[in-house]
Amino acid sequence: GVVEACLLHMLKRRAAGFLRTDKVAALFTKVGKTFVVAGDVCKKVQELQQQVEGRKNQPSGQEPLKRQGSTTSKTPVLTPQAIKHIWVRTALTEKVLDKIVQYIVDNCSKYYEKEALLADPVCGPILASLLVGPCALEYTKLKTADHYWTDPSADELVQRHRIHGVHGRQDSPSKRPALGIRKRHSSGSTSEDRFAASAREYVESLHQNSRTHLLYGKNNVLVQPKDDLEAIPGYLSLHQSADSLTLKWTPNQLMNGTLGDSE
Repeated sequence: GVVEACLLHMLKRRAAGFLRTDKVAALFTKVGKTFVVAGDVCKKVQELQQQVEGRKNQPSGQEPLKRQGSTTSKTPVLTPQAIKHIWVRTALTEKVLDKIVQYIVDNCSKYYEKEALLADPVCGPILASLLVGPCALEYTKLKTADHYWTDPSADELVQRHRIHGVHGRQDSPSKRPALGIRKRHSSGSTSEDRFAASAREYVESLHQNSRTHLLYGKNNVLVQPKDDLEAIPGYLSLHQSADSLTLKWTPNQLMNGTLGDSE
């Protein structure tokens, strides 16, 4: 929509077409007569429009029969918003929108008034340059509701840091480290069980799930609990929930599953 607003700013009536209600379509069609890339976009848009019109005019009872008989061609399903901006959208998905806008800027005197945005010696080239980035992207897949959880898991991140860390072990990266806590010799078994449960809950929280999302993790972060103790290396992680950010740290000994006799 923003790109269309820029393309329509002070467009000449002759370029927009006297009887055309879709001025963007008229502009692309006119540019396509002298620019091959724009001409290919015009053919693509016309094919899409014909497929959409054929889908509208087709009786609802015949659609399943057509699908059973033809498996090679599939009519694209376009939303009303996509149909509204079909010209710019098609040029974007075909990765040529920046080239078309650059061509229009280079030949702006044919299509625009002198005070138009694309006729400006600074704003016109800037708009064409800004479209280079979006045209380099692939638009074959859209983000789904669970796209946050398709990133590498925290377990994999921990294993990577352990492999490349200074104090890392030579375990296989495909083998998931087991959490084993060696109990200290004391009579308070209840407190030890509570401590073990807390430790297990922390390690499980490193995994991405629907409640928390791991934003950042780094191994071998030194923390000094007391002034008279040496700094202890551990794993630092930043988690995001619905309403807060949480910073966590745990010793490497616990991450490696060997707590020993350390306090």
